Amino acid sequence: MILRDVKPSSNSFTPAERRLIERLRTPRQVQRFLNRLPYNTELSGDSLRSFRQVVRRGTAHCLEAALFAACVMEQHGYPPLLMGLESADGLDHVIFAYRHRGRWGSVGRSRDPGLHGRKPVFRSPRALAESYFDPYIDFTGLVTGYSVTHLRVMGSYDWRFSRRNVWAVENMLLRIPHLKIRRSRKRVKREREKYRLYLETHKKKPLYYRGREKWSEIPKHFL
Repeated sequence: MILRDVKPSSNSFTPAERRLIERLRTPRQVQRFLNRLPYNTELSGDSLRSFRQVVRRGTAHCLEAALFAACVMEQHGYPPLLMGLESADGLDHVIFAYRHRGRWGSVGRSRDPGLHGRKPVFRSPRALAESYFDPYIDFTGLVTGYSVTHLRVMGSYDWRFSRRNVWAVENMLLRIPHLKIRRSRKRVKREREKYRLYLETHKKKPLYYRGREKWSEIPKHFL
């Protein structure tokens, strides 16, 4: 069976949503918008909100931000692609992935400074995923694989406008096979110790990673 998903027309959006989409015409503009939103710490209970509910509530965690970005950029001609980053500790991360002039970039939101978006400078999805490897390492976090999924696999499932939590998206991402990413244990141990020492000394998460010039802007409170 072929699952079909048709991009919604502009009439599917409220006037306020249309104005927002018209204003956010590029991945960079979407990233800046998300950077200004408070991070959804789910104090009222676990959530996975659609684009519409993110707009209404003015807050988003990583997967909610990825769905928001996918919905907005879809209206500007980008396919709604999600990249899932699988972690050894089960605390996975999801970003919106896109290609511009043959290079890959991303839009993301996180409580960690190094897990936000990337400029469209990467030759492949794997290269994009690997740019998150070192910044992902903390006391337990470690990227072990990645996947890229077109949201058309959801068929007619309403991940854009639903008033309810869209848990089916998360369940789908967990089922998708991931391509493995491996690094030496020595490197992981070194980066984990470096992270621990920095956190103990400076009482904040680090920004010392190589390749940071390829990152998109991050929220100002990390600086």
